[in-house]
Amino acid sequence: MKVLIAEDSFASRCSLESMLRSWNYDVVAANDGEEAWKLFQEVDAPRLAVLDWMMPGLDGLEVCRRVRAQPHLESTYLILLTARVDQEDIVAGLEGGADEYLTKPVNRDELRARVNAGRRIAELQRNLGERVHELEGALSRVRQLQDLLPICSYCKKIRDDQNYWQQVDSYISSHAGVQFSHGICPECYETVMREHAGAAGQTP
Repeated sequence: MKVLIAEDSFASRCSLESMLRSWNYDVVAANDGEEAWKLFQEVDAPRLAVLDWMMPGLDGLEVCRRVRAQPHLESTYLILLTARVDQEDIVAGLEGGADEYLTKPVNRDELRARVNAGRRIAELQRNLGERVHELEGALSRVRQLQDLLPICSYCKKIRDDQNYWQQVDSYISSHAGVQFSHGICPECYETVMREHAGAAGQTP
């Protein structure tokens, strides 16, 4: 999983990056909040981030607020890193959108546990979002099949919304994802055999 580190201290940033890489994370590093926010605008934005609170310009708390304001980033897991230890600061960080709050100096084992927990949660949220999207698509196809469908009285083709006539099996396959295996029923079998026999001048 890709993890974003936003830390204005070169030494702290290198230390965090070294630890995360040793835990097999794909790390991208930002020098400040502005650079971090730009990375969140990319198509393949990181889904987990460790953000220093106190950075020049755009601080970590404001980055959290901006991320939470974007629906497509809602599953991003945010860990806020700071030297602030007052209860009011912890509350402000969590209310600002952070999922976790770690104080400096960072304990290596605690950071690893928090990051691993964040990865699991981010993956669960992403999978849930994919399942919801699939369910919405399935429900949409079901609603289409529940509508009143114009069908030809003779050939039994169905007319779609673009005024195009399709065979019933083709229409259902395209709207409900159903696959058909074609066969022949006993009545049609008798009829077809009788027609073939009649054409050949034989008795079926």
